Amino acid sequence: MDAFLWLAMTSVFTAGLLSGVHCAGMCGGIVGVVSMQLPNRRPALPFQLVYNGGRILSYTVAGIIVGVIGQGGLALKSGMPVQHVLFALASTMMIVMGFYLAGFGKGVRIIENVGSALWKKIQPYTCRLLPVDSLNKAFWLGMAWGWLPCGLVYTVLLTALAMGNAWQGGLIMLAFGIGTLPNLLALGLFYSRVKKFAQSRPVRLCAGLLVAGVGCYGLYKLATGMLLAGQCLFCHSV
Repeated sequence: MDAFLWLAMTSVFTAGLLSGVHCAGMCGGIVGVVSMQLPNRRPALPFQLVYNGGRILSYTVAGIIVGVIGQGGLALKSGMPVQHVLFALASTMMIVMGFYLAGFGKGVRIIENVGSALWKKIQPYTCRLLPVDSLNKAFWLGMAWGWLPCGLVYTVLLTALAMGNAWQGGLIMLAFGIGTLPNLLALGLFYSRVKKFAQSRPVRLCAGLLVAGVGCYGLYKLATGMLLAGQCLFCHSV
């Protein structure tokens, strides 16, 4: 596994781990519903694990899809400079997301509108999975909600696209999904307490600045790597 892939996976895993503020607002109610609708007071943990497994699988599939698209694009162009530009764009969007999480700006909302058309086609099918009274329903609900319009997910998908490879794109989204798992498990099991904590102003500010820091670090490492290789962002040596 090359250094570029390791950097990307580490960055998106960290962003996922620090995205509790965004997850509380975007998906917190969903995971709360999974727990509250359990039949006969059955343990919540298995349902939450299966639900999140379906969600992470959706992310991975999306990563594979955009990885294939990126692979096709790189085949038509000079691969490495295009890849650098895409990764720079992904890191820049991570900074935008960080400022959004911290409460500065609403640019991410525009990004989320991109996926609204697809979500309108998927959402009606989720109603058939309620109430969530079986593990099978929990899994398919997770698969469906994995396509919920989310600016952070779309930002990470740009990174998967930049990899220009199907399995690497899948790994990027898998790493991100695993990073989000602790937050969403905690929200599912202790929804009211975790949501109140995650949406407090100090937590939002710290989490947002940390996610923005991940984007800055990605840009720094990308620029440093290209400088060491004698390359710049918008040109390449022959």
